[in-house]
Amino acid sequence: MGLLAGLIAGVSYGTNPLFAKPLLESGVPVLVMLFFRYGMSAAILAAWMACRHEAFKVEKRELGLLAVLGVLFACSSLFLFTSYEFIPSGLATTLVYLYPVFTALIMVVLRFYPSWQTWLSIIATFGGILLLSTPSAGAEIRLSGIILAIMSALSYALYLVIVNRSRRIKKVSEHTLTLYALMTGAAMFLVIRLFQGGSILEGVDSPADWGNLLGLAVVPTMISMLTLAVSSRYIGPTKTSILGVFEPLTAIMIGTVLFGEPLTPKMAAGVAICVGAVVFMILKPGRK
Repeated sequence: MGLLAGLIAGVSYGTNPLFAKPLLESGVPVLVMLFFRYGMSAAILAAWMACRHEAFKVEKRELGLLAVLGVLFACSSLFLFTSYEFIPSGLATTLVYLYPVFTALIMVVLRFYPSWQTWLSIIATFGGILLLSTPSAGAEIRLSGIILAIMSALSYALYLVIVNRSRRIKKVSEHTLTLYALMTGAAMFLVIRLFQGGSILEGVDSPADWGNLLGLAVVPTMISMLTLAVSSRYIGPTKTSILGVFEPLTAIMIGTVLFGEPLTPKMAAGVAICVGAVVFMILKPGRK
C-alpha cells in the first residue's frame, strides 16, 4: 500500500504543468494561484470529510505541529516557484530533487539508517534528474535562485520526516493532517498576497481559469498530499522521497505529449535511469 501511495503521490504532483502552465499564460500571479490551489483543495477535502462524518477536532498539542507542517509544505511550493525567477526551471528541478538526500541525512541524524540499496537508488535517481534537467548553455544563474530551490527541497524533506516520525500526530488521520496543512498554506498565501497588494482574483477571468484552478487543487495538491502522508507512514520518508522521481517524469511526459516539448536522447536516458533505480529499490528493499 505504501509503495502504491508513493507512486500516486509522485504522478499526481507531476501534473502541475497541466494546470499551472495555462494559468501562468493567462496572467494569474503565483501567489493567487497558490492561494486558490490550497484553499479550494482544503474546502473540497473538508466537505468530503463532513460527508463521511470524520472528526475535524485535534488536540491543542497537535495543532501547533500541524500548522508547522502546513508552513513547510507551503514554503516548498513558494520557494520553488520563486526560484524560477532567478534560475532556469531545469536547474531548479535538479536542486529540488536533493530532497531524498536531505531526507536520508535527517533520518541518519535520527538514527534510522537507510540500506545501501536505498542510498544507491538515491544516487541513481539524482543522476537521472541531472540528465533530465541540465540547464541550457548561457543560461543566467543567480545564487538567490539556487538557495531558494535548495530551501524548497529541505522544506519538503522536513515535512516527510515529521509526518513519519512525530509521535505527537501519530493518531491524527491522513485526512485531518492534510486538511490542517492545506488550511495553513492557504492562510499563509493570502496574508502574503494582501501584504503585497493587488486583487486576490487577478488574472482569473474565465471558466477555463477556474477549471484549471480546480484541477490544480484536486490532483497535484489534495490527492498528492493525502497519498504522500499515507506512503510516508507505511514505507518511511526516505523511500517515499525516492518515489517522488515520478514527479518530474510525469511533468516531462505531459510536456512532450500535450505541449509538444522535445524529448531528447539524453532525457530518455535520464528517464530510464530513474525508473530503473525505483524498480531496484522496490525489488531489493534491503534490511531496515
